[in-house]
Amino acid sequence: MCAISGILGLPLEESIIKNMAETMQRRGPDAQGCFQDEDTLLLHSRLAIIDPEGGKQPMELTWGQETYVLVYNGEIYNTEELRQRLVMAGHSFQGHSDTEVVLHSYAEYGEECLTYLNGIFAFAVWERRRGRLFLARDRIGVKPLFYMMYKDGFLFASEIKTIFSYPGIRAQLDRDGVAQLFLFGPGRVPGSGVFRNVQEVRPGYCGYYVNKRLMLRCYWKLRDREHTESYEETVECVRYLVQDAIMRQMVADVPVGTFLSGGLDSSIITAVCANEMAQRGERLKTFSVDYENNDIYFKSNKFQPDSDGDYIRIMHTMLHTDHNWCILTPQSLMDRMEAATIARDLPGMADVDFSLMAFCADVRREVKVALSGECADEIFGGYPWYRDPEIREREGFPWAQNIHQRAQFLNPGIAEHPAETVMDAYVTTCQESDILPGISPTERRIKELVNLNFYWFMQTLLERKDRMSMYHGLEVRVPFCDYRIAEYLYGVPWEFKEHMGREKGLLRSAVTDLLPEEVLYRKKSPYPKTFDPAYEALVSKKIQELLKEDSPLWYITSREEVGKLLTMESYWPWYGQLMRRPQTLAYFLQLDFWLRHYNVEMCF
Repeated sequence: MCAISGILGLPLEESIIKNMAETMQRRGPDAQGCFQDEDTLLLHSRLAIIDPEGGKQPMELTWGQETYVLVYNGEIYNTEELRQRLVMAGHSFQGHSDTEVVLHSYAEYGEECLTYLNGIFAFAVWERRRGRLFLARDRIGVKPLFYMMYKDGFLFASEIKTIFSYPGIRAQLDRDGVAQLFLFGPGRVPGSGVFRNVQEVRPGYCGYYVNKRLMLRCYWKLRDREHTESYEETVECVRYLVQDAIMRQMVADVPVGTFLSGGLDSSIITAVCANEMAQRGERLKTFSVDYENNDIYFKSNKFQPDSDGDYIRIMHTMLHTDHNWCILTPQSLMDRMEAATIARDLPGMADVDFSLMAFCADVRREVKVALSGECADEIFGGYPWYRDPEIREREGFPWAQNIHQRAQFLNPGIAEHPAETVMDAYVTTCQESDILPGISPTERRIKELVNLNFYWFMQTLLERKDRMSMYHGLEVRVPFCDYRIAEYLYGVPWEFKEHMGREKGLLRSAVTDLLPEEVLYRKKSPYPKTFDPAYEALVSKKIQELLKEDSPLWYITSREEVGKLLTMESYWPWYGQLMRRPQTLAYFLQLDFWLRHYNVEMCF
């Protein structure tokens, strides 16, 4: 994993290059590289995982009449198969890095190379003779890629802060950006960077920048297909795909561990990894996060029926893993608020982000690569909004059904017609969903929800995982984001996915021999959060102080409405299952810090 950036058609000076490179160091602390060709610049900061010597970037290759220069962020999980295919086509390799395989694949196949790549990636290739730049992002959207048209030039980068390091570019916010922060946040509209004129290459998109124009196209999306396999055949296929994805993502030249929450998804990954390493005579390192005093203050609820500790102990005891705990305090969460906002370049999921950042810092002391269980719920239908008919049939984004309450925080005239804004985005996604005709209303609705989750909610979680982990130079891989799993599961009937009336029943059937019954049949529980009232007390105190200040936040937000949060007896979730009142208070603290730190200019 790495950071990439580039500039085309703009003045370049040594100080500019230095400043851009500095913004990339956390994502790539091991090495930095630079390619400059007149007014074209490519930068790379490397987190070395495979072939530390042979994977240095920017990487150049002359093939045929063209010289290609690559900067690449990601991991390709079918590297060896592709390498053999390319060798048969006449290519030779100097090392064993996936970087070299990506570069040769592009030289051989052009943009069609994307059909061969199984992995997570964002990369750019400069074609020196043609004078054009190719950009691509992985199918699922695990790795980020932002860009901006500026004057007569073009900038791209893994993170927005790198673009902002170019002289003259200012962080600006227009009405559309404000609407995103308050009506969709911490989610983002696909392709938007929230900041004015900052955009993102969407998952499954690629294109060329040439003659001062960027032309992007969709090369992959979820496509529906008729499912003809029996339930038993489907179980076998799911088992193969899941195990194969995990095994492929264990490959590294550095130590590898797993995140272990005691839930179904992380336990599957941990079991496969631990069993594989045991065959090699090695012991897997596993990592869990918890909170001081949660044994005292934990409150069971619909979305979080039990705490993780007992299930974690069952798994690491059964698998004999080298287990590591990260125990967080309310103050340790608050201490990460500013850093988490900077890592994301935007307000995020409050302490859900802060805790992950602290956790990743601990994990990085032991390993450089970790596998995590994100995205199984989106693909296998694990969320309550898939299963509860009342929630399922409700119009709008199921994780944010509170548009009226969100809009109340905005000062008059800031966002017009908020409900219509959100509904338009919702309807557009539903209409763009690829769905076979003639299926039942329930099946059709499930596929709409898969697309809504895939292109909205899941992107927020992937962004969180990428930014919080890469801030500490930790590569986190997500096996359930293997595009083959997503492709296959999209066409699988809902009755299979909900086998025996249980969430993710199909996935459970596929791994019955891997997990103990306590874990195999554990009810879904989300990422852990603190229930300690001391945390809410800390954020409440900070909000009370903010209410007395002359903050740029009050230009767009009602001071009075924010103040009401402090005395509400009950509170609806801001976003998803985890962001309730303490997290909403922290979100406003993030907004305030973000506006100040980035010196955001209001353009309305």
